[in-house]
Amino acid sequence: MQLGLIGLGKMGGNMRERIRRAGHTVIGYDRNPEVSDVKSLAELVEKLDAPRHVWVMVPAGTATQTVIDELGDLLEPGDTVIDGGNSRWTDDEKHAAALGIKGIGFVDAGVSGGVWGLQNGYALMVGGDKQHVEPLRPIFEALKPEGPYGYVHAGRVGAGHFSKMVHNGIEYAMMQAYAEGWELLEKVQSVENVREVFRSWQEGTVIRSWLLDLAVNALDEDEHLEKLRGYAEDSGEGRWTVEAAIDNAVPLPAITASLFARFASRQDDSPQMKMIAALRNQFGGHAVEKKD
Repeated sequence: MQLGLIGLGKMGGNMRERIRRAGHTVIGYDRNPEVSDVKSLAELVEKLDAPRHVWVMVPAGTATQTVIDELGDLLEPGDTVIDGGNSRWTDDEKHAAALGIKGIGFVDAGVSGGVWGLQNGYALMVGGDKQHVEPLRPIFEALKPEGPYGYVHAGRVGAGHFSKMVHNGIEYAMMQAYAEGWELLEKVQSVENVREVFRSWQEGTVIRSWLLDLAVNALDEDEHLEKLRGYAEDSGEGRWTVEAAIDNAVPLPAITASLFARFASRQDDSPQMKMIAALRNQFGGHAVEKKD
């Protein structure tokens, strides 16, 4: 199968490689000519056979809007655009409507896997009409982890990004719990080897998880996280999750508190936020702030 892929950064570049390893043809475009297969979006569209499938993997907001607008002028009826970035689900409805007028399909795909996706596969939460989603199944199968899980057609347009947003909200709360536990263990004098306590939890406990494994990785690199500043950004999806909870009158005390904790990190050097920053760097390659 052929796929056009726009955005070859940390995730997009690895996604191109994983899809190619599964035997599909991927033509990638990026503003960085050193990694791009073509020189322009127009050339990318020209090299694809109809019906074309073009996956957009660029930052949410203005960048995504600009690319989708340009694709709307370049593609033809019967083609499909897939937005795999962290777009807000309400934008999906607008994009689907604008492209639909031109006969172009639209699919939103929430993608989780970060910098580990090439090796482990990507969890995919997809939204859109069945007629647009089903032809893309070979690409989804190539990207997802091996085994029966890791891909879901979550519902109509917007469902994929909404599901990924909730996933990220849960992620916020889980990271916050690990961070609070780590700070408490570091604080008391009786516990002399916090890193090994975390390591001991990796097997046989109800709190074992991939995030816990990544926490141990971070502690192996910097046992007391002394090289990091206690500052953690938020991607925006935590805020959207809380806003959606308010709109739907759903109580989210843990997720909301974890978001506010990140805001607090910008006021002082929070020990907990050192762990949050370390975890975000481990799974997503997000930048951290080093101590001077």
